[in-house]
Amino acid sequence: MTASVEMRGITMSFGANEVLKGIDLVLAPGEVTAMLGANGAGKSTLIKVLSGVNSDYGGDILIGGEPVRIDHPTTARHHGIQAVHQKIADGVVPGLTVAENLLFEGIVNNQVARASSLRGLMPRAREMAAVLELDWPDDLLRKDIYELPIAEQQLLLLCRALVVTPQLLILDEPTSALSEAEAERLFDVIRSLRDKGVAVFYVSHRLAEIDDIADRLLVLRDGVIRSDQSRPFDWGAALHDMLDSGETEARDRSQELRGADEVLHLDQVRLLPKSRPFDLGIRAGEVTGVFGLLGSGGNELAHGMFGSQPFVGGSMTLNAAPFHPKSPADAIEREVYMVPEDRAAGTLIKDWSVAMISTFPFLADVSRLAVLNHPAEAKVGRSVIDEFGVVAQSEDDPVLSLSGGNQQKVVVGRWLRKRPTVMILNEPFQGVDVGARHDLAEKAREVAAAGSAVVVMSTDLEEIMEVSDRVIVLADGNLRFDAYLSDTSRDEILTRLSEVE
Repeated sequence: MTASVEMRGITMSFGANEVLKGIDLVLAPGEVTAMLGANGAGKSTLIKVLSGVNSDYGGDILIGGEPVRIDHPTTARHHGIQAVHQKIADGVVPGLTVAENLLFEGIVNNQVARASSLRGLMPRAREMAAVLELDWPDDLLRKDIYELPIAEQQLLLLCRALVVTPQLLILDEPTSALSEAEAERLFDVIRSLRDKGVAVFYVSHRLAEIDDIADRLLVLRDGVIRSDQSRPFDWGAALHDMLDSGETEARDRSQELRGADEVLHLDQVRLLPKSRPFDLGIRAGEVTGVFGLLGSGGNELAHGMFGSQPFVGGSMTLNAAPFHPKSPADAIEREVYMVPEDRAAGTLIKDWSVAMISTFPFLADVSRLAVLNHPAEAKVGRSVIDEFGVVAQSEDDPVLSLSGGNQQKVVVGRWLRKRPTVMILNEPFQGVDVGARHDLAEKAREVAAAGSAVVVMSTDLEEIMEVSDRVIVLADGNLRFDAYLSDTSRDEILTRLSEVE
């Protein structure tokens, strides 16, 4: 018989940053509890507390009314708590086969006998794969784990979590890599576990999934549970609690820009395999904000326009000429630039200076006959510092020595100084303070006023309302709404986003 898992006054801090601020939560047997929360709300931290990854928490955890201290993942599993985390790479073991990864926990805990050959593991590996009715042949089970597609790695982790019926099953964005058929198979498993009395904690940004599978809905924002609903869910209220902090009002409507000339046109573009095609025109002289929850298609839209990831379907024209970039280099040649969502992984290079980062996409401007002109490079670095208000002693400072906001100013500044035809800013305000956010927003608007088309992708409604003239709402890869901010309101945007199809 499974028991409830209760959290009382759970806190978690990283240095001075208090991420969880006194969470009280009961996860009841035979109930699917779903949680919504924007980036930075504290969802992953909460999951890692429950699963033993974050052991230095405050407050109490009780299972079946008895206090326990979950100080390690093995402790969590001992108490019947199984978690499948969002980052698949955190769960699989490189260098081992698919079969060995399926059996990994059993092997390290001496629950599965160490066989002298891989062949001896096959019968048990096949049994585990059958938990999700996966008919994996032996030749696939013998492959290295990284030869397995991402979706099937996700299914492998689910099989491993379900080999023994848990007290509490935690699923963090479990369908992010799954097809519709695979997701439906997972939902059948969840319903079966619920019927057996298992408590399921389901974290997802996909409203339709939550509406389908959940009995209860929680909203987490800024480390606090803001609402707790039972079915039927009020999605408008949930999204309001999730996204509307009320801290930032939209800009003065008199400052709104409305461009007249369409420079980039998307024709019957499909962002996700299950989404519908749509047309979209991007106009010069205005800032177009693209708003949606994580996984809504904004990332796919940005990378498709920049040539770093092809659209599922559709075509584009740029200044009325066919535009089908096969790589970012093609897009850059046509003056379509992008700041990626992860500046650390996609832009910054260890030990490189501000000047080096500032000039890297345009080395031809500061070199001759393949020889770098260091004074010219330094001049560009200094211009980025001066124009974008970067706090640095000189252009020779290592870019990673700067604060997060100043790093982002360098990354954005290197593109905006060229006055692009289309500038795509994908989550440009992540990890920056309010002051840096305001400075970057003002620079984006200056570039739009000078005639560029600026597109800003964000999962934060306040950011969109601060920087944009026009707002586009995406959900599940579909275009839900398109209006100028002066013609709409925060409530209407949230209502359009909350429409579950």
